[in-house]
Amino acid sequence: MAHKNRIGNLFSLTTFGESHGPAIGGIIDGMPAGMSIDTQQLQQEMARRKPGQGSGTSSRNETDEVEILSGLFEGVTLGTPIGFIIRNRDQRPEDYDHLKDVFRPSHADFTYHAKYGIRDHRGGGRASARETACRVVAGALAKQALITMGININAKSLPPSIEKNTATGDTQGGIVECVITGVPTGVGEPVFGKLSAQLAEAMMSIPAAKGFELGLGFDFVNHPGSEVLDNWVVKDGNITTETNFSGGIQGGISNGNDIYFKVAFKPVATLPQTVKGINADGNIVTIEPRGRHDTCVVKRAIPVVEAMAAIVMLDNVLMARASRW
Repeated sequence: MAHKNRIGNLFSLTTFGESHGPAIGGIIDGMPAGMSIDTQQLQQEMARRKPGQGSGTSSRNETDEVEILSGLFEGVTLGTPIGFIIRNRDQRPEDYDHLKDVFRPSHADFTYHAKYGIRDHRGGGRASARETACRVVAGALAKQALITMGININAKSLPPSIEKNTATGDTQGGIVECVITGVPTGVGEPVFGKLSAQLAEAMMSIPAAKGFELGLGFDFVNHPGSEVLDNWVVKDGNITTETNFSGGIQGGISNGNDIYFKVAFKPVATLPQTVKGINADGNIVTIEPRGRHDTCVVKRAIPVVEAMAAIVMLDNVLMARASRW
């Protein structure tokens, strides 16, 4: 039975830990040997995701310092598994005692209990977005490898403003757009391993992600086929396309154009106001707002989107190199 705590094939990440446990962490496997790692750059990536960054973000005060336990020697990758932990230094599990036998609306409380018969109610446990810090570690290392190949990944939030509703005691969703440049033609696997499918799976694994759109996406349905063909041209002696409605991927394989996609995030389900929940006995109960939570995840989701894209891209670049003699 496969427990899906792992992503990747040749380059992979396995994560562990709960939101209010002593630490979270992971094991990165498949990082090629001999690459110098900039640990300062790694910590800068972590700083982009960590809580306590002002309006719309949780006041939880985590330093998110990464302790690398294996796989590096004098700052250079050994080719062996890279083990790391991030200690949870600002835990307040008592903030969640009132949720021990209560299922919050639009959270994973009920579904985790239904699946396992037990759950960690402290801040959502394993379902908490706290786990995404581990993804940023792997993504930061993957980014450093990809940059040496000329591949860059940049994401940003799109309107509406991510602070639209947070001042009124409510929560806000939003959209993150990501662009991957410098990807050579021929990256991706056929049929069930399409690069587009892998990116979609990676993005939809991020907490609060509810939609994925590649290239023109859903807007394709508003155009006749004649308007959205990516016609071939030759530029500087290279075969390319006039347009990029496909988002840089055709048949599940990169076509040499920029890869671009959007990820939609729902409003945070933990509201800064009283809501109705249900307990294990089936009784409707009132849940008062407690704890420290984001009112909008979009700002902190940007580096997570980039990290997940980097993990998928490095994995697929390595597979592409292994697919031809």
